[in-house]
Amino acid sequence: MLIHIGFGNIVNTSKIIAIVSPESAPVKRLVQSAREKGMAIDATQGRKTKSVLVMENSQVVLSALLPETIAGRVSAGQDGEDTAEDDTGAGG
Repeated sequence: MLIHIGFGNIVNTSKIIAIVSPESAPVKRLVQSAREKGMAIDATQGRKTKSVLVMENSQVVLSALLPETIAGRVSAGQDGEDTAEDDTGAGG
């Protein structure tokens, strides 16, 4: 199943190992190492990174959404229908 992680970016939930906060030193080192190896995917669109998704293939995905928000979307998707939202109506 796919979930929206902000700004039109979508990830496969079956490939997520962990969703963590980027504030701790070990996670910062993990992200820096992934950047150096070309294994980091920045899905923040220039916003502050609020969560880091660690994927099965050792890639890390940076998101501007809170870990709780992403985890809630994963849980909601496992419980029932697809909960993808249409952002096109926002603004104005």
